[in-house]
Amino acid sequence: QVHLVESGGGLVPAGGSLRLSCVVSGGTFSSYGLGWFRQAPGKEREFVGMITSWGWSGISTRYTDSVKGRFTISRDNAKSTVDLEMNKLLPADTGVYYCAASTNVQDGVSESQYDYWGHGTQVTVSS
Repeated sequence: QVHLVESGGGLVPAGGSLRLSCVVSGGTFSSYGLGWFRQAPGKEREFVGMITSWGWSGISTRYTDSVKGRFTISRDNAKSTVDLEMNKLLPADTGVYYCAASTNVQDGVSESQYDYWGHGTQVTVSS
């Protein structure tokens, strides 16, 4: 059975930084596409970014437009972790952040592409 556990959330002032981490246990971590999603209060969960598994051309990442240049996703196959480095945080970045793993990711944007989910970690950015 595959389990995902996020950590690193908290309260940070606007302009600050946070680094979220997600540990994945079970399954074959190196083969998973990994994504980060978030859900703001009163809103639907939305795609933040994703990172592919290692392929013949290496790995690639994709981000939603609102976080490009501010957020960076990385993975460590030896530790079975995927991190989300968040800089220049805005109040609009507030929400519960979830990591997810996919055994057959396509573009990684839609939730339906992911097989396993964590329970989330709260990020609050104060203005």
